[in-house]
Amino acid sequence: MAERLKRLGLIGELSAEFAGTMILILFGAGVVAQVVAGGALTTPPGGLGNHDSIAWAWGIGVTMGVYVAARLSGAHLNPAVTVTLAAFKGFPWSKVAPYAVAQTLGAFVAALLVRWNYTEALAKADPGHTLKTQGVFSTLPANGNPNLPVHEWGAFRDQVIGTAILLLLILAITDLLNTPPGANLAPFIIGLVVVAIGMAWGTNAGYAINPARDFGPRLASFITGYGSAWRDQYGNFYFWVPIIGPLIGGLLGGVVYKFFVGRFLPTAEPEPPGRVPTPEA
Repeated sequence: MAERLKRLGLIGELSAEFAGTMILILFGAGVVAQVVAGGALTTPPGGLGNHDSIAWAWGIGVTMGVYVAARLSGAHLNPAVTVTLAAFKGFPWSKVAPYAVAQTLGAFVAALLVRWNYTEALAKADPGHTLKTQGVFSTLPANGNPNLPVHEWGAFRDQVIGTAILLLLILAITDLLNTPPGANLAPFIIGLVVVAIGMAWGTNAGYAINPARDFGPRLASFITGYGSAWRDQYGNFYFWVPIIGPLIGGLLGGVVYKFFVGRFLPTAEPEPPGRVPTPEA
């Protein structure tokens, strides 16, 4: 009986990770489709949004996805988060692979929905389903711009740094021994972190900072007509960059937080904010 309850508990966690990541990608890939495909069809071109609207929608998607999944699974929504929490916060390593699969499936299904909904706009804006609209679903070095000389290793560096920032801040925001946001505001604050990363670190590699967010939609685009999905604008295999880079970056962010902040925090839960600490008798 206990084993069955444990198994059902894991199923609930995986279901929440699937649903939360799906919400994230519905907003994220959806806004890019609106800007890239829909904007190309307006007069003048580009009238349906810009980089800022993309950054805000991704952040809102993260916030909504976390609210959907937090109670059941902790709302990782990102294999880099899951691996880092296993390394530094005691999350069971046995759950890492199942969580990553559920997250990737959620991203995959969401991307299929976006692809289906924007069928007409994508076909009109890019009849050959090329790199011109590939960025709706997955990232590219320099966002596919061949005039900006960022290649795989430059993008890899960018993904390591961007994800390190993300995980450092997630650990700080959710650490009860630090000063976490009150009134269930942590998902909102984490969403703002993603907005800020998008605005500050979006040029070199499109701030995937999440292997599931990139691989799931990349696979969805490949099976629905984007034959170049695995390569970048230079013809090089690129799909591994937003997988390996974020996993390394997440661990690096965990190391930085633990070394510079975590090891200096009190070992017991601090006094509530606003209360003057009282000396022990």
